[in-house]
Amino acid sequence: MSAPRDLQQLRRRVQSEIETELAHQRGVLAELGEEGVALLDVITTLLSGGKRLRAAFCYWGYRGLGGTHDDAAARAATAMEFFQAAALLHDDVMDDSAVRRGAPTALVHFSYRHEALGWLGRPSRFGQAAAILAGDLCLVWTDEVMATCGLPVGELARARRCFDDMRTQLMAGQFLDILHSARGWDEFDHAARVETARRIVRYKSAKYSVEQPLLIGADAAGVDAADRVRLSAYGLELGEAFQLRDDVLGVYGDPDQTGKPAGDDLREGKYTVLIALTLARCSPADAQRLTQRLGRADLCPADIDAMRTIITDSGALDALEEMITAGTRAAQAELAKVAGLSQEGHEALGELTLLTTSRTT
Repeated sequence: MSAPRDLQQLRRRVQSEIETELAHQRGVLAELGEEGVALLDVITTLLSGGKRLRAAFCYWGYRGLGGTHDDAAARAATAMEFFQAAALLHDDVMDDSAVRRGAPTALVHFSYRHEALGWLGRPSRFGQAAAILAGDLCLVWTDEVMATCGLPVGELARARRCFDDMRTQLMAGQFLDILHSARGWDEFDHAARVETARRIVRYKSAKYSVEQPLLIGADAAGVDAADRVRLSAYGLELGEAFQLRDDVLGVYGDPDQTGKPAGDDLREGKYTVLIALTLARCSPADAQRLTQRLGRADLCPADIDAMRTIITDSGALDALEEMITAGTRAAQAELAKVAGLSQEGHEALGELTLLTTSRTT
C-alpha cells in the first residue's frame, strides 16, 4: 500500500475513533441533561475537521519503528487530536479569534448564545469561560484516550514520559506567547526578536505538532537511543518549518482554504518570525506604518493589503521561504539517518514532510 493511500486510510480510522470517543462522552454527560452536552457539541464541530497530522506522526512513529499493535496505535494517535483541540480552544480565547476551520469559534458561539437569549452578565465573559472549559474537557479526554488505547503496559509506560512532557511544555509555550505579546519588542534588537519568536514557535507549536507525537509512538515501539536522537532532530526541524508555513498562511492565506479571515495574524498582532524579518529589512517609514497597524482588530482589506505589500517588498517573505526550505531539507537529512525505520515508515514520514510544509490549509 502506498504511503499517501495509507495516510488517507489512517485519517478515516482516527475520525472513527474520535466519533466513538465523543459518543462515549455524550453518554457520560447525558445525566446532566441537555445543557450538559452543550460543550460537547462545539467540540464535535471542531474535531470534524483537520488533516490529522499529529495523529499520523504518532502512528507512524510506532508502526515505522516496528510496533505491532495497530488498532491500539491508532487510538493512541487519536489522543493527539484531542490534545490539539484543547490547544486550539484555549488559543482562540487568548487571541480573541472569531473563526476556526471556517466556523465560529467556541468563544463566539457561546457569546452569541448568551446575547441571543438575554442571559445575565457579559456575553464575552460567558463565551470565554465556556470555551476554556471545552478546552479543559479535551485535555481530560486526551489522557483518557491515551490511557485506554490498548497498548501493552510496557509500551504505554515507555510513551508516557514524552506524553507528559508534551502537555506541560505546550502550556508553558502558550504562556511565552502571551508574555511576549504583553512585553512587546521595543527592548529587543533584530537577532533577539528572531530568536524569541523562534523559541515560541518551538514550544508553542513545533514540538507538539511533530516531534513529540512522533517520539510518543517511537518510544512505545521501543526505539533505540541513537534513532530517537535523529527522530527528535527531524521533528524539531520539520515542526519549526510547519509553523513558519503557518505564519505565511496567517498573513497571505486564502480564507476558503485556511478557514480563518484573511490576514488574521495581523489583526491579532502576532510577533512572528515573518514580522521580525520585515522590521529588520523595511524602511523606517514602512516599519512605523506596519507597527501602527499591527494588532488592530478593525483592519480593513485595504489595510491588510498595504501590510502585505510592506512585508513582501522588504524581502522578508522570501527570507522566510528560504528558512522553511532549509528546515525541510534538514529534517529530510535527519530522517534518512534513522536506521531502524522501516521502508514504509520512511515513505509515510516522507509524505508527511511534504504535506506539513507545502500545505495550503
